[in-house]
Amino acid sequence: MSSVAVTAQTAGAGAARAAARRRSRRSSGGTRRAGWIVYTLLGIVLLVSAFPLYFTLLLGSSDPVEISRNAVPQWLPDLSLFTQFQTVIESTQINFWKALANSLIISILVSVSVVLFSTLAGYSFAKLRFRGRGPLLVFVIATMAVPTQLGVIPMYILMTDLGWIGKLQAVIVPALVTAFGVFWMTQYLSESLPYELIEAARVDGASMIRTFWSIALPAARPAAAMLGLFTFVQQWTNFFWPSIVLNSENPTLPLVVKSLQSNYFVDYSLVMGGVFLVTLPLLVIFVFVGKQLVAGIMQGAVKG
Repeated sequence: MSSVAVTAQTAGAGAARAAARRRSRRSSGGTRRAGWIVYTLLGIVLLVSAFPLYFTLLLGSSDPVEISRNAVPQWLPDLSLFTQFQTVIESTQINFWKALANSLIISILVSVSVVLFSTLAGYSFAKLRFRGRGPLLVFVIATMAVPTQLGVIPMYILMTDLGWIGKLQAVIVPALVTAFGVFWMTQYLSESLPYELIEAARVDGASMIRTFWSIALPAARPAAAMLGLFTFVQQWTNFFWPSIVLNSENPTLPLVVKSLQSNYFVDYSLVMGGVFLVTLPLLVIFVFVGKQLVAGIMQGAVKG
């Protein structure tokens, strides 16, 4: 074979490999970078989402007289915002530190409980076979369509009979497990946990609880982390039910913000300072935990 033929054959093989690589890049959407349209839309969503928090900062550092006159506040918050923080914390009208402790206790206990019980129920519905599993799961999901307000009166009567009015257990116990949490973990475990792992654990002699603890719970970690975060935020910002069963002597942070309003004059700068102070722990959590949560979700999606 002549050198020209060898060169042509080599060039043809190289062209074929290059064409195959181009087809592979076109067929794989994950290797392409997002265009300017995607980044523009994400920037708009970010600005719209952050604007309420930014406006809260502006109102918190503005003069109450200017706010009452509908004057446009300054473009940037000033150091008077920290004065509002200090006023909220040191106010004799409210008990800020007790409200902070109550919110932490309620949010942490309810989050841990919802994650544990929802994962147990989700594992049972997703991987165990028992009579009535389907109708029972449908019933649990159907309870999500019932408005919370319909159960307020009977729940309040029950809390009164138990003597829990004004106590934290009146907020904690009704929220120990949620229908959304059960549905969330059921859907996740049904896709991400293979039956082969459960059968292998049973062949090795693991009990039902040991199988759940060693196999199902690690597999459910990404979904459990997101469920715990959602539940923590929900309980931290919950106002409706605590405002009914708790009082000013045993409040949570949302009730403290409500107490900052007087009967005849509302100091909106003070109220907005209190709102941002209540929101600040959630922002800190998202800053330090958000990256790990996203990584866990992506890991779970790849495994699923």
